[in-house]
Amino acid sequence: MKKHFLEQSIIFFSVSKWLIISTIIGIVIGAIVTFFVTVLQYSEDSRDLLGFKYYYLLPFALMLTIWLTKTFAPNAKGHGTEKVIEAIHKKHGKIDILIIPVKLIATVLTIFAGGSAGKEGPAAQIGAGAASLIADIFRFSKEHRKKIVICGISAGFAAVFGTPISGAIFGVEVLIVGIIMYDVLLPSFIAGFAAFSTAQFLGLNYTYFDMRFSQAIPLELTLISQVVLAGLFFGIIADFFITFLKTTGKSIQSFKMNAYLKAFLGGTFLIVLSFFFGEQYFGLGLETVNSTFFSDQSVVEEIPWYAFVLKTIFTSITLGVGGSGGVLTPLFFVGATSGNLFGSLMGDHIAFFSAIGFVSLLAGATNAPIAAIIMAVELFGLEIAPYAAISVVITFLITGHRSVFPSQILKMKKSEMLDISMGEDMDHSSANVRAEDKQKFKDLKQRLRSKSKNTNKRLPK
Repeated sequence: MKKHFLEQSIIFFSVSKWLIISTIIGIVIGAIVTFFVTVLQYSEDSRDLLGFKYYYLLPFALMLTIWLTKTFAPNAKGHGTEKVIEAIHKKHGKIDILIIPVKLIATVLTIFAGGSAGKEGPAAQIGAGAASLIADIFRFSKEHRKKIVICGISAGFAAVFGTPISGAIFGVEVLIVGIIMYDVLLPSFIAGFAAFSTAQFLGLNYTYFDMRFSQAIPLELTLISQVVLAGLFFGIIADFFITFLKTTGKSIQSFKMNAYLKAFLGGTFLIVLSFFFGEQYFGLGLETVNSTFFSDQSVVEEIPWYAFVLKTIFTSITLGVGGSGGVLTPLFFVGATSGNLFGSLMGDHIAFFSAIGFVSLLAGATNAPIAAIIMAVELFGLEIAPYAAISVVITFLITGHRSVFPSQILKMKKSEMLDISMGEDMDHSSANVRAEDKQKFKDLKQRLRSKSKNTNKRLPK
């Protein structure tokens, strides 16, 4: 009885402690993220004050972004979330405090001038940096700091997404593929909800798309079959996005050229592309994303079938030459527009497939299927959940052992026929066909060849 009482008392103390700590973290990060998003919105609204197209500033903004990050916080470069995952796995969550102002300014500069990047990754990195500072101020242990920084990631995502449950789960799920760290789940939920509530209290507005799918889309076998095909399609798109982003980044780095000149030429190249394909691929691109969720496509501007390809190109070059920002908003753009294309090919339910693509690309490219399914419910309503779950899981599997976050640790294999190097990050893990299955494939190939030869012998000459 005494052991039972002691156990319950210790658990009660631990829960109470983390309720207080994570609430404080959530409130602080909610306020910082609100400031960041407000500054970003103000900068976007002020573009009209310029006497010329805002994206003409992109080459110069990219050069200034490189100077800022190189001079004050080298870890602030890139798309944010990746550096946070790396810090948690390799540095027990230790993050340089200068990342907060540098990441904020660099991201605002990049997006203001039309750089194709997102706000979620920077929000997570800013949140993680603030959490790391809090841990240092109160001299928490390395293990405690790690948990606190994870809470910071969840709080940053929840505040910027406007989805407290999926944002909190995403912050935990994105660290290790195949494992959710249950010991951080409660603190992450509390921090996420506190950050979301603080952001709302401070006046941050969010957009939700309750399209009432149940009224227009029946539960029928034909639609379920189409959703399965959609999952396969989005898996291919996710793999394309990851591969193109990684290949472009490596190719740009391999050029023996001054970094500032690379940034200038990269920005100039995107401006030239806009003359041929339009300017909707600059910046966040949320207007295009929102337009895909109209059931009546006649009321919105037509979206080109290749929109997702161009957004991938714009994002890869922006980040490859040194721009600052996240990859999740571009992923949402790619998912929604590729969903729009798939719905158009199917001939119906265009808004529905845009919504499915929105969350499926998130799951496939970041290996976070649970967060993606919950986000579908939070953004689009409960009726979409069964369809979203099917597509999300298929996309997650089809994408394979790849990610936009190379520092993710791999702790699962997506097929029993593969041998995976577990415990490695995505950049150093390898996937190979198991020896016994490889032999089965060889035997099957041999049997098919023998069968083909026998058939040819029987054919009349």
